[in-house]
Amino acid sequence: MSLRQLASQTALYGLSTILGRFLNYLLVPLYTGVLKQTADYGIVTQMFAYSGFLMVLFSYRMESAFFRFGTPEADRERAYTTGLGTLTLTTLVLAAVMLVFSGPLSDWLLIGDHPEYVRYFALILGLDALAELPFARLRLEQRPLHFVGIKLTNIGVNIGLNVFWLVFCPWAAGQGWQWVHRVWSPDVQVAYIFLANLIASAVTLALLAPALRIRLRWYDPVLLKQMLRYAGPLVVVSLAGVVNEMLDRSILIYLLPGSTAWNRAQLGIYGANYKLAMLITLFTQAYRYAAEPYFFRTSGDSDSPRILAEAAKWFTLAASAAMLGILLFLPVLKHFLRNPAYHEGLGVVPILLVANVLLGVYYNVSVWFRLKDKTATGAWIALAGAGITVLLNLLLIPHMGYYGSAWATLVCYAFMCVATWHIGRRHYPVPYPVAKMAAYVCVALLLYGLDQWWSPGMSDTGRWIMRAGMLFGYTALFFRLSSR
Repeated sequence: MSLRQLASQTALYGLSTILGRFLNYLLVPLYTGVLKQTADYGIVTQMFAYSGFLMVLFSYRMESAFFRFGTPEADRERAYTTGLGTLTLTTLVLAAVMLVFSGPLSDWLLIGDHPEYVRYFALILGLDALAELPFARLRLEQRPLHFVGIKLTNIGVNIGLNVFWLVFCPWAAGQGWQWVHRVWSPDVQVAYIFLANLIASAVTLALLAPALRIRLRWYDPVLLKQMLRYAGPLVVVSLAGVVNEMLDRSILIYLLPGSTAWNRAQLGIYGANYKLAMLITLFTQAYRYAAEPYFFRTSGDSDSPRILAEAAKWFTLAASAAMLGILLFLPVLKHFLRNPAYHEGLGVVPILLVANVLLGVYYNVSVWFRLKDKTATGAWIALAGAGITVLLNLLLIPHMGYYGSAWATLVCYAFMCVATWHIGRRHYPVPYPVAKMAAYVCVALLLYGLDQWWSPGMSDTGRWIMRAGMLFGYTALFFRLSSR
């Protein structure tokens, strides 16, 4: 597969990731409009943050081990069966533990009145973990249309049920339609958000059911040891990554100096604005879906380092252009947060956008430790990044609030990006065009700074013309220069 094919598959995966997640983003104005208390959205933010940690434990990076040992077609069925059989057993055990201890867990999460939230997430995590390997196989076998179709179905079910419970049912009740009270209660809002996710996950796994058959004759305990040995350090990498991405939303409620209610409200504001910054992450995820199996398939080619460098260059340009577009049009995008009470947190968006661009660059420059079986080295870098995140959050949140979390995220990703690139040069030299990649990010930030300086004195029409011109000129200029 060439870089052109990589781009086309990234676009296909983007249909389910960027378009799909964008449709999910439409739930943000729904939630921020329907959930009148920012503290309620704080519960949603908190639960999904913890699910990020737990998902790593449920899946323990078995999909990466499958890419590594299942890339040769002759070994694919054996690697798939071994991974899926083990994953099924561990998922059942972990989900059962969460269900049994849902009461104590809900007390620890400060939502003791709602242990059902924990039970919902036990089932969501279990269903999503079982879907990991079938989705990985679709990616490895270059079947993006099948992948996209199932992902979009998941998103459609989730959005449809959210709209049904949070919009249609209250409207129908207001019209006097008594039947709606059989499936809806006006006293329940947050639970319907989680229940919609649960049903969507169940539908997804049902669509993947043909791929869940386990042929025991292919199960290989010796291969399992190799897969676990490979994936073990990646679990550390992933947990550290979740710490870097989710820790702030997990501990803000404990470290902020106010009451529990005020802290949860602040968490809701930060979580809603974090969603705006994560628009970059959608593109990164689509790129990773296509790039990860592609890099494994081409790792033996003599031209592989050049391909990696070119892919990283174009990724950085696209991500920087997207960052600039979000920054310039943030006055429009902020209205996704329908309740103006959330707008006080918009100042963290530029910080988090730069952090997420650097995270995408890190994913590019870190591919060497997967290809060269140096996952332990990657784990140490990730642990160092997690240490920076923990330390800075503990130091900054009590004094700077959620701005401290945003800066901690940026510093962590900058460190990991530079450290991984520097160490990787010794193990797997890749001629990354570092100067060009840095220029893409810096010029985008410079243009945003100029906009903040000039635009306050301009008319509305002139301001939007200037911003559109900046974005078009930036993209056209760097695309032309990078194509040479």
